[in-house]
Amino acid sequence: MAQTRVADYTAAVQARAAQVLQASLAALLGMGLFIGVAFSHSTTIHNAAHDARHGVAAPCH
Repeated sequence: MAQTRVADYTAAVQARAAQVLQASLAALLGMGLFIGVAFSHSTTIHNAAHDARHGVAAPCH
């Protein structure tokens, strides 16, 4: 009985760790793309990122 509880707890912890890892990697990828586009030299891409910053109420200048 106690072994079942430990196994269930271990599975729950592993599932939560996987969720946190996936969310962290998605956030890191998103920030990388956003920053890469925001600081690009292409005017069109930079202006699109600029408008996105205004859309999320982030100060940019």
